[in-house]
Amino acid sequence: MKRTPIYGILAEFDSPTDLVDAARRTTNAGYKKIDAYSPFPIEELAEAIGFHNNGVPLVVLIGGLLGCVGGYLLQYWIAAISFPINIGGRPYNSWPAFIVVTFEMTILVAGLAAVFGMLALNGLPMPYHPVFNVPRFAFATRDRFFLIIFSSDAKYDPVETRHFLENLEPRSISEVPS
Repeated sequence: MKRTPIYGILAEFDSPTDLVDAARRTTNAGYKKIDAYSPFPIEELAEAIGFHNNGVPLVVLIGGLLGCVGGYLLQYWIAAISFPINIGGRPYNSWPAFIVVTFEMTILVAGLAAVFGMLALNGLPMPYHPVFNVPRFAFATRDRFFLIIFSSDAKYDPVETRHFLENLEPRSISEVPS
């Protein structure tokens, strides 16, 4: 019989306080690849898990800069290279006339980068996730709180990790198949 690879070990908790406490203890124990699931946002949870790196602002900045440069270069190419028309003695590269379109292109591309960058960095759309294989996970949208330690964590050991989670006194512990 072939054994299914394990995605991680999932612990179920009764309250948000228990989940935040478990997340802090898990992070302090040296586990880095962990995640938590809750039916509503918990402010302290992101800090307890260690979600500090957010790549969306960098993606938006790069998108805005590309939109700015692209908008300006498009107008420069049209006004100075492709269709140069001397109107009223102004130079072909009249940057004050290019400000509005450059600004609008900056906002447009930054906004699109924010949407698509957020989706890509969150791994969305994701119609299937391995935690859906655990029957008790259906309560994650109602009144239960879950913490998972991924098997890809450097400190992960099936026996040691299960023992560690048992010491956190969860309601239940489940292995999550891939």
